Amino acid sequence: MTGSLLTVGPDVIDQMVRLAAVEVPGVLRVGHGGPPWRRVGRRGIIIHRREGALEVRLWVVARPVQPLVPLASEVRAAVGATVERLLGLELAAVTVVIDGIGG
Repeated sequence: MTGSLLTVGPDVIDQMVRLAAVEVPGVLRVGHGGPPWRRVGRRGIIIHRREGALEVRLWVVARPVQPLVPLASEVRAAVGATVERLLGLELAAVTVVIDGIGG
């Protein structure tokens, strides 16, 4: 079959980004930190498509005693690899916000 086209839904992209981030050692969870009432209704991932490329912004909670700059770089690399290699989509930017330290 030639000229085949794959459409990837936003929920699939969201789930793949989430899985890529939590597989990074040092990430406790994807989402906002703080008390549970602050997290209600907040997903922790925002994905925008601009001019054919994805912009991903995600919030993570780190495990205690993690160097945060290398952790953010590892999450950025893992998400980038997932979006580009596994989903076959173009990536414009990945912004990682360390929003808390969990236990």
